[in-house]
Amino acid sequence: MKSNGNSENRSNGAGLSGSIGVPHHEHPSYKWWVLANVMMGTFMVVLDSTIVDVSLAKVMATFGVGIDTVKWIATAYLLAFAIFLPTSGWIADHFGFRKTYTLGLALFTAGSLLCSISWNMTALIAFRVLQGAGGGLLMPVGMAIVVREFPPEKRGLALGFWAIASAASVSLGPTLGGYLIDNFAWHAIFDINVPVGILGVFATMVIQREYKTASTRSFDITGFLSVVLFLVPLLVALSDGNASWNTGGWTSPFILICLALSLIGLVVFLTVEFNIRDPLIDLRLLKNFNFGMSNLILFIFGMGMFGSTFLLPLYLQNGLGFTAFQAGSLFLPLGLIMAVMGPISGILSDKANPKVVSAVGIAILALSLFVNRYLSLFSMRSEIMVSLYLRGLGMALIFTPLNTLSLAQIPRERLAQASGLFNVIRQIGGSFGVAIMGTLLTDRTIFHTTMYGQAVNTASPVTQNVLFGLRGFAQNVLGSSASLASMRANALLVYNLSQQAFVSAVDDDFLVAALITAACMIPIVFLRYKKRAGEKITAVAMD
Repeated sequence: MKSNGNSENRSNGAGLSGSIGVPHHEHPSYKWWVLANVMMGTFMVVLDSTIVDVSLAKVMATFGVGIDTVKWIATAYLLAFAIFLPTSGWIADHFGFRKTYTLGLALFTAGSLLCSISWNMTALIAFRVLQGAGGGLLMPVGMAIVVREFPPEKRGLALGFWAIASAASVSLGPTLGGYLIDNFAWHAIFDINVPVGILGVFATMVIQREYKTASTRSFDITGFLSVVLFLVPLLVALSDGNASWNTGGWTSPFILICLALSLIGLVVFLTVEFNIRDPLIDLRLLKNFNFGMSNLILFIFGMGMFGSTFLLPLYLQNGLGFTAFQAGSLFLPLGLIMAVMGPISGILSDKANPKVVSAVGIAILALSLFVNRYLSLFSMRSEIMVSLYLRGLGMALIFTPLNTLSLAQIPRERLAQASGLFNVIRQIGGSFGVAIMGTLLTDRTIFHTTMYGQAVNTASPVTQNVLFGLRGFAQNVLGSSASLASMRANALLVYNLSQQAFVSAVDDDFLVAALITAACMIPIVFLRYKKRAGEKITAVAMD
């Protein structure tokens, strides 16, 4: 995205005028109004990526779907976000930054309204794509606007405030979502975006001036279509390889066709992006060793971390019987820890080897996921909170040093493209992670259900004693007749087995997520770091 160089300011807007005859964008407070405006949009977009996690159990019950379907609510959003993120630079250069930011906010708001009135899962997933497209346009353009309006000496402070909006969303998203679901309905998590989005569009039109580059590059339509052809069929194959409707499994014609289309898309995408003058995603940046290795780390991290984010709310609600608000409130300290530790992470990166800081963060994050490997139907709240405290600490220690190492050798004029690619890789990693973890969760639930079912011998004394106790419970507590009590006892036994199978599958998923995250330690070892005397590396903030 081009945020400096030759430019022309097309429209000064109205309001915020410091004195008669002074354009509002020259007023000292203008840049702070712009920052507040951008923070509002950032908060909404990041909020929606976390608020949805606590709604999955309710959506599953409402539409009568399984995990293999409901995971697409998260996957579709992340995928659309990743695909449209690299297009935002061209759109902003061509049509103007204010128009692009307004378009992203309007698409996100319209998508929220349509998600709220969705009549089935297909419609909800389709409208989540619209939301993700809006977020993909809004986030990088908002960051570029903030960087453009603030002078270099105040840019770090501005980006720090901008990052606070993301951290606050991580904390408040699940809690707010849980409250809305428990007191209203799952639709409310999307309804809340509509008035805020409308206010944001109006504020953008009033506050921001238009900015448009004097020269624009051509749009890489082939690159855009080929990356869609690569990612969408691949994620469909990964998600539906073991779906209930896909009786042929991983070797069914549908899955094989999806994989073939994805391979064609990948070949075309790589061929075009490495040879075109103005690529959609400048893959040539990956030739820089540190930048390429850092993106590999971020992709693996996205698969492990973001791929497992939807597991804990499902476990809390479906396994432990938490309400949506009770499940969401557990995540409140997560963003607070990240907000406090983020600046400390930056200081440590300046004082010590950023490789070490990032490696410690990866180790702590992997440990937090491994701790969740031992969740059960009887886990205490304190046990769960320990893993979340570790998760917040680990994530806070990862991003700043990784940014420092990856962008240190990138030329200043290519920093915006590099930062955009960094975010694209992370979002794609998250999409792959959700698809893979959701598929694994379904597989392992079926496996454990089968194993537990085979282990139950209805003729054994132990099983008979359990059924006898359950029959007594049904008669004495539920007031059932003898025949009805027997039926309820069998149903309770089956229910308990299915719950145990689900929790065991969740444990397996967390173990895989921990191993994937720990695998990030391998490329971290190969990162090159040599601090020169008097050198100060400035990291570009990430959302």
